[in-house]
Amino acid sequence: MKTFKVLSALIGYPTPELQSAGSELRGVLVGEAIVGAPDRRGLEALIDELTAGDIYDLQERYLLLFDRTRSLSLHLFEHVHGESRDRGQAMIDLKALYEGSGLEISATELPDYLPMFLEYLSTRPLDDATELLGQTVHILEAVGDRLERRGSAYAAVFRALLSLAPPADAEAVAGLVDEDEQPDDLAALDAAWEDQPVSFGPEAADGCRDGLIARLRAAKRPASPIPGEGNHA
Repeated sequence: MKTFKVLSALIGYPTPELQSAGSELRGVLVGEAIVGAPDRRGLEALIDELTAGDIYDLQERYLLLFDRTRSLSLHLFEHVHGESRDRGQAMIDLKALYEGSGLEISATELPDYLPMFLEYLSTRPLDDATELLGQTVHILEAVGDRLERRGSAYAAVFRALLSLAPPADAEAVAGLVDEDEQPDDLAALDAAWEDQPVSFGPEAADGCRDGLIARLRAAKRPASPIPGEGNHA
């Protein structure tokens, strides 16, 4: 579903190309209509903000939110396993999962970056994509809640994702929601995550893909491209 690719673009690093794609993004959201009207209005407000804003201001805001505020990290592994030793193999396996569906990523791209994960979901049937999305739903709810508290328009992306996913486990969300901090306050959150690791979902699911998602780890990668500009096989 292209809607996931639109959400990937909207939560990615702002670029002039993204700013010029507003009509295309809106067209996909309206045409597929898998996101309900209230959540779609929030996404359209974000599109308006991105297309009308000064690109340098948008980029600075994005870096302050997502690169300098660790509890808002878009690298899903950040919220789960810290620096455990299985990181390397988990990355290899998750990349292989992507490539098995025809999504090619470069050596500099790491697969737990949320825009990359959403781009992968865009290659899957809707039922499959929402099932996979459900493995990350407690992280999405926690990060979305933090963005809401900051009054950030980016919260609209998380509201839309949550509307498509199965409900989050309340206990799993509670384990993440209070782990927040102001930009640059990284040491406190480091300590909190070291003491309180969590895992995806209420229990480990059967099958290769569920095992891979359960091993999501922290990583860095360049911004995801807008729809039509991804690196696909």
